[in-house]
Amino acid sequence: MGGSSWEKSPPELVAAFGALVARRPELTARKMFGYPAAFVGGYLTTCLHEHRWIVRLSDDARAELLRQPGSSPFEPMPGRRMKEHVVLPPAIVGDPAALDGWVDRAIAFVRTLPPKG
Repeated sequence: MGGSSWEKSPPELVAAFGALVARRPELTARKMFGYPAAFVGGYLTTCLHEHRWIVRLSDDARAELLRQPGSSPFEPMPGRRMKEHVVLPPAIVGDPAALDGWVDRAIAFVRTLPPKG
């Protein structure tokens, strides 16, 4: 998967991610690409990748988030965009209330997806 060339997530980001996931029993934590990730119903909902925090959102929420400075579509590798996933801007990651709100929106969106067979 090419993960060996990726940077580790900063310890404080990993700690914040773990604390947020621990407060949400509906999230199942496991690693993806060697990074902390959380799933609802088997679907990736939020994760870390290097120094970035990613959320999976509806079209409307994604468009809203992408208008914020520092946000971008998530591409784990150049040219390999993960369609519904967006990188949260540092201003949101650094604001616990805003971060909680976007993760809640990601959970709500993923709950609308069809059950995984």
